[in-house]
Amino acid sequence: MKMNKVLVIDDEPAICEMLCFALTRAGYQCEAVHSAEAARASINKEIPLLLLLDWMLPGVSGLEFARNLKRDPATSQLPVIMLTARGEEGDKIRGLDSGADDYITKPFSPKELLARIKAVLRRTTPQATDEVINLFGLQLDPANRLISVGDQMVPMGPTEFRLLHFFMTHTERVYSRAQVLDQVWGSNVYVEERTVDVHIRRLRKVLQEYGYEQCVQTVRGSGYRFSTRGMKLPDIRVQIEAETSISP
Repeated sequence: MKMNKVLVIDDEPAICEMLCFALTRAGYQCEAVHSAEAARASINKEIPLLLLLDWMLPGVSGLEFARNLKRDPATSQLPVIMLTARGEEGDKIRGLDSGADDYITKPFSPKELLARIKAVLRRTTPQATDEVINLFGLQLDPANRLISVGDQMVPMGPTEFRLLHFFMTHTERVYSRAQVLDQVWGSNVYVEERTVDVHIRRLRKVLQEYGYEQCVQTVRGSGYRFSTRGMKLPDIRVQIEAETSISP
């Protein structure tokens, strides 16, 4: 991974030039490409620190390219900020659902862009503590940034990892969306509260494969809670053993 290289993917040369100028002045290295195909070729050579990805690209759209990156284990944890002129709430949710870690609506200032880059990099940085957390067989290792259930590794994106880490260290308590944003994203980040809902859905989808989706609970009118009450470890083990027994 190039430690400070930002890859800009936009089919408008003027925007690429403006972004690279701002990034270079801020101390980043910058490479600009104009299509998803060119971006994939660049990433295959060298994984960057972060992607600035335009939604409207020729051929493969930025939305589909983000989904492809998140499906690939080699790039699933690569931070992505979506750039687009689409400002409707539904479009923002689609962008975040595709795997983007943040979403910026054009036009935007270089100052806002740099603030969002710093915020995304802060929340995708691995936790410093070495303490391993284990709740009913769901194990989270912050130092090595690993999640496992028994002998199975659980793939998870960086934002969902931080969200799960927060919940597993603050169980049985209800937190509003604003509180979750403050704790997981930081108080100085330009992120809407609906962003929490998007990442909660993504977290539940991952946990569902291992029988833990019920731990992330919606408390109507209040927010979210992570609870292990009523869980039975033998039931989880039976599920894992059953899945293992049918594997080739």
